Amino acid sequence: MAKARASLGLLQPLPRGSFNARMLLLVTTFLITFGTIAVATASEGQSAANGASSLSIVLRDVIYLGFGIFALYVVARIRLDQLVRKAPLLALGGLGLLAAVKLVGVTSNGGKRWLNLHVIYLQPSEIFKFVTVILVAWLVQHHHDELGNWKQLVIWTSPILLGAGLIVIEPDIGTTSVVLAIAFVMLAVAGLSRKLLVRIAGLGIVAFLIYMKLRPYSAARFFSFLHPNRDLLGSGYQLLESKIALGAGGLTGLGLGNSRSKWGLLPNPHTDFIFTIIGEEMGLLGTLVVIGLFVWFLFVATRIAQQCMNEVYRLIVVGVTAWIMVEALINIASVVGGWAVTGIPLPFFSYGGTALITELAAVGLLYNIAHDKSRAGDVEIREYEMTNFRESLESRTLTRPRTASRRRHGQRQRR
Repeated sequence: MAKARASLGLLQPLPRGSFNARMLLLVTTFLITFGTIAVATASEGQSAANGASSLSIVLRDVIYLGFGIFALYVVARIRLDQLVRKAPLLALGGLGLLAAVKLVGVTSNGGKRWLNLHVIYLQPSEIFKFVTVILVAWLVQHHHDELGNWKQLVIWTSPILLGAGLIVIEPDIGTTSVVLAIAFVMLAVAGLSRKLLVRIAGLGIVAFLIYMKLRPYSAARFFSFLHPNRDLLGSGYQLLESKIALGAGGLTGLGLGNSRSKWGLLPNPHTDFIFTIIGEEMGLLGTLVVIGLFVWFLFVATRIAQQCMNEVYRLIVVGVTAWIMVEALINIASVVGGWAVTGIPLPFFSYGGTALITELAAVGLLYNIAHDKSRAGDVEIREYEMTNFRESLESRTLTRPRTASRRRHGQRQRR
């Protein structure tokens, strides 16, 4: 009996009945269906280059999708209070996986980012995005009175900073930027003062410039989008081929499966540049459908946040939404020349096992929160100095009547 009760402590029956949750599942279904079709057609060239069947990559993608749907189901059943309570353990596990990558990770395309589990190549940096969302929510819930102080903020967010540091030395500056963006947006929404936000942004820019100074090759690749024509056969090649493919697609595209760029002209057509292949094969209309699906996802997530009565869980919705939207925005901007190509995937579309699994787990989290009816107290971050001043002022106000009564009592005794 005791074991049965313990098992019920973490999981609950699958919640049902929320209209917003149904809309979330509907838009997610459209995203992953469209994404699977896109991977199937965009990966043909890479599969042929590997000497395998044209469906070999998409079959693996379908297997990852199965793991992702299972992750969505499990997270949708997790008791939210238990999940947030275990945030420190999740952070410890996430940091342990990132450290393991440094020690025994697999290197591919110049980056050491994966762990070979034989069943799947695990990318801990993707998992750390999920961990960051839960950890920031836990920090705001338990330490919102301290996060308004600069020193305390650094101390309590040190696991996130350490994780970002481990990711950046893989090297993976794109994922690092997403992790830090998630934490930044969540803290801003939680009420972190404008002064601290400006200070954090300034330090982030300085750290970025120092990184670019120490790694000239990375700097050249990052800033190549500003002047892509300077090195068309080098750092500007990917962007050049991406623009050619998008232009060839026109309004309605060359037809599903008829991309020319995926046959060795455009690197990573089924991962970083899958949006380009969609534009080439399905035209401007196809790309607008993709953008429209992400706007729909944003609208549904916003509705879930608005109707959530628990401030901590609402903050989780903000973190997940920032995660998906920032990645989609950066990926689309990079393939059209509006931002640097940093390897950030297009959520639900780009081929990648761990990324798809964690994204669907995040959807399960939103689904869970859409059904939650709990309430939480005020967890807004306030400026530390002002909070202390108000507390001291209130304590003085409370002690004045007692002092006055003591004086009157003394006067009566003297009489």
